[in-house]
Amino acid sequence: MEAFPQDWQTALVLVAHPDDPEYGMAAAVAEWTAAGRDVHYVLATRGEAGIAGLAPAASGPLRVTEQERACARVGVSNLVFLDHPDGRIEPGLALRREFARHIRRVRPEVVLTLNHRDEWGPGRWNSADHRAVGRCVLDAVSDADNEWIFPELMAEDLPRHKVRHVAVMSPHPTHAQPVSQASIDSAIASLAEHREYLKALSTTPVEDQARAQVELVTAGGSVRFELFG
Repeated sequence: MEAFPQDWQTALVLVAHPDDPEYGMAAAVAEWTAAGRDVHYVLATRGEAGIAGLAPAASGPLRVTEQERACARVGVSNLVFLDHPDGRIEPGLALRREFARHIRRVRPEVVLTLNHRDEWGPGRWNSADHRAVGRCVLDAVSDADNEWIFPELMAEDLPRHKVRHVAVMSPHPTHAQPVSQASIDSAIASLAEHREYLKALSTTPVEDQARAQVELVTAGGSVRFELFG
């Protein structure tokens, strides 16, 4: 496993739902913000279809609040929701344009997203939203560096931007970001802020769910990513 690149200052996390960063990369985010790096989150949905038994009109605002609290736990103050319908994100040019727009606005050296493949592993099917978002993120990184694909972005005074590194939470990691126990603890607290969501998933106490998940992805003292480009 190679070392995760450190030649950057600003990162943009592009994912589908509230809790997506917390289930994988939050410990790395906490490590980076503690070191003075700037991390932005853009979420395609408000996760309104994610809590069984709770109608989207109630679930969406609740999950936004949980995500805001989760961000605060790992030092992220820049959070944007794109308001695509949860569970029904449509991949294609419109989504690529939105992602390219935010890449050009934030101008990150690093873009991070979730697994874009069909599966997480044998027998573990990936969700439609994760597949749609992940693939469009990879395309949007190229789009952001080409003035001719979405020329209307130039008219918005958003010049082309080249991303240096694209990192994916993937079943096929290639690079490892070391994380401290303090960052792991922050990530556990961050995931635990999704309290109502986690309570709907299991009768296991929220803090125990959060700790088990974060310790799983930080086993060995690092968060692992697949790097493209």
